[in-house]
Amino acid sequence: MSLAQGTHLGPYEILAPIGAGGMGEVYRAHDPRLGRDVAIKVLPRVFADDVERLRRFEQEARAAGSLNHPNILSIYDIGTHEGSPFLVMELLPGQNLAERLRTGALPVDAALDLATQIAQGLSAAHQQGIVHRDLKPANLFITTGERLKILDFGLAKQCPATSPGPQTELPTQDLAGSTQAGVLLGTVGYMSPEQARGQPADKRSDIFSFGCVLYEMLGGRPPFSRGSVAETLSAILTEQPPPLGGPSGPVASRLERIARRCMEKRPQDRFGSAAELWSALEGVAQAPALETRPQEPPDRSIVVLPFENLSPDPGNAFFADGLTEEIIADLSKVRALRVISRTSAMHYRGTTLPLPAIARELNVRYVLEGSVRRAGNNLRITAQLIEAATDGHLWAEKYSGTVDDVFDMQERVSRAIVEALKVELTPQESRRLADRPIENAYAFECYLKARREILRFDAPSLENALEYLEEGLRVLPDNPLLLAGVGYAHIQRVNIGVGQEESLEKAEAFASRAIYLAPELPQGHLVLGLTAILHRGMTRAAIEHYKHALAAEPNNPDALRWLGMFCTYLGKSHEALALSNRAVAIDPMSPRMFVPLAYCHWHDGRFEAALAVLEHAGSINPNDPSTKLVRAIGVPLLFYLGRDDEAAALVESVEKDEPPTIFGHLSVLWRCAFSGDRKKISTLLTSEVLKTCRRDFEYSWDLACVYAKLGDADSALAWLENAVELGFLNHRFLAEIDPVLAPLRGDPRFEALMARARE
Repeated sequence: MSLAQGTHLGPYEILAPIGAGGMGEVYRAHDPRLGRDVAIKVLPRVFADDVERLRRFEQEARAAGSLNHPNILSIYDIGTHEGSPFLVMELLPGQNLAERLRTGALPVDAALDLATQIAQGLSAAHQQGIVHRDLKPANLFITTGERLKILDFGLAKQCPATSPGPQTELPTQDLAGSTQAGVLLGTVGYMSPEQARGQPADKRSDIFSFGCVLYEMLGGRPPFSRGSVAETLSAILTEQPPPLGGPSGPVASRLERIARRCMEKRPQDRFGSAAELWSALEGVAQAPALETRPQEPPDRSIVVLPFENLSPDPGNAFFADGLTEEIIADLSKVRALRVISRTSAMHYRGTTLPLPAIARELNVRYVLEGSVRRAGNNLRITAQLIEAATDGHLWAEKYSGTVDDVFDMQERVSRAIVEALKVELTPQESRRLADRPIENAYAFECYLKARREILRFDAPSLENALEYLEEGLRVLPDNPLLLAGVGYAHIQRVNIGVGQEESLEKAEAFASRAIYLAPELPQGHLVLGLTAILHRGMTRAAIEHYKHALAAEPNNPDALRWLGMFCTYLGKSHEALALSNRAVAIDPMSPRMFVPLAYCHWHDGRFEAALAVLEHAGSINPNDPSTKLVRAIGVPLLFYLGRDDEAAALVESVEKDEPPTIFGHLSVLWRCAFSGDRKKISTLLTSEVLKTCRRDFEYSWDLACVYAKLGDADSALAWLENAVELGFLNHRFLAEIDPVLAPLRGDPRFEALMARARE
């Protein structure tokens, strides 16, 4: 049915056609009652008797009409004309996103702004239990004021607002807009893998489609569009989008990472909700602190990508990892180089990203890649150094020998890289390159496995780590690197609350023995630095240990991270920020590396910026064990900012983490304090939890805040005194900035304690 100008649909007068789609024709019309122009969508008469189309049309009206949000098209009215139903909607001046994208990719800031608005609108719809299921550029309208509106809930369905589980399947719409039961519901090219299979779709399908839209805004092309419907569907199901070749820089890289997480094949690997997605985008928008890396990579910056295991035995992967690890460790000893850490380098294991894209993400100029082939006791190593921007090969070499020669081969590779980059080694650096902290391949593999377990930061993994280290020490008794590893495992047992004084003493004993045997070994100094400041109140000793570690290994991200944290606790904000930025530059793919940067802003009163840093960190790699840590750390900030509902929801999520962590436990205490649940707090503060908190100044501060919020000044001051005694000496944060401690200010005991902290 085509309506002529002047036709009346109830009180509305048709002025002109606007467009047509599979779900109806759209007209500009005038409402004389309110003196305004509106848009009217009419179901064509030829389909008026189609029960399924009528049902879906009415569904659109119910779904969209229930939503009231600035980023969702408003529905004013519904009616019928000569048997055909129609919708009355707001009339929008502007263009849809598909029209905007005809000229190519959007500027990064514009893409971020529009993406944030889409996420806000989706979040509002999902909270009402409404899934769009056909999100695409043509259904996203940009007004002349750059306000984005989500259009056309014609494929929307109702689902429980609290559950992302499977829903009842509806008939489907193909590319031409016709309806075919059981085929495809949505628009090919933007539909999720589950939609492409004809399976039930939930809110996470919208998140997949959002990722496709964000990718297209950044790159100017859809991620999965191919020459035919079949090829497009195959790409959605089996292929990864090619790397974006558009603007570089931290914001573009983070947005691409968000888009790729949205487009994960498995729904459970995507953002869990549009609200979480929105939060990640806000983290990008609100984090000027993250814009610390120069647009041009430093001249002598390098990433050593994981060496490929070409051996028939997949068990030799750890051997290849060991070689990668040792080369990174060698190069990290050279002060003139900026070397990406092992953790961030391993993030690219098995990646299909081209080298220029990897280098752009990590902001490095050079890439070292190679392979290892092991057959029995024979070994063959190939390596090549590449300038990423030009794909030029600066150096390449092959090495053959036996397994016993591996550490000599590794040193030869490291020295060749230094020479190729025209770096002149100091005598100390040359000597350190010749050092062999461990010379047995099997013992080193035990060390690597143990370190992987330690970074999981839970009790079972720490027990596994100790077993690996004990196995290594049976092969190499009194090896300094293995001894330091044992010390690190024990200090982490204390930090997570499963080890007490005995573990603390073991950590100190093993690390001290390691330093006695190898005075320059960074790993031993790292452990003693942690025990000194976190649990013994020996601030100066801790700083000296970390300076020793950095002197031996200037690119050690853990030394930079912890020293940055300690400077924050001491109120040395400028030093803390510089160290934290260096840690992030060296290890940008490790969520835990962003914690000191967040604390810098937190302790200076920039709570929004701190939260944005943590939200960004949480979006980098959801499978990284430290992601649980950064999520839990953000709970107090949400309470600071008055976002109590978000904080409570985050705590509920953190509570489900397995295995549980002390950070999750403390998060629950914060929630109970803000809700006034004294009874549950008493239940949670077991003797073991109290012992753990008494040994750690940060945990002591947490309990001081909990009691201050409850109005228990005596308990709050007792815990705060313990925090100060152990080394929490940032008196400006405690005395002026922390809003939860405000009730204590003016109390003579508090003022006396702050005077001690200043000293």
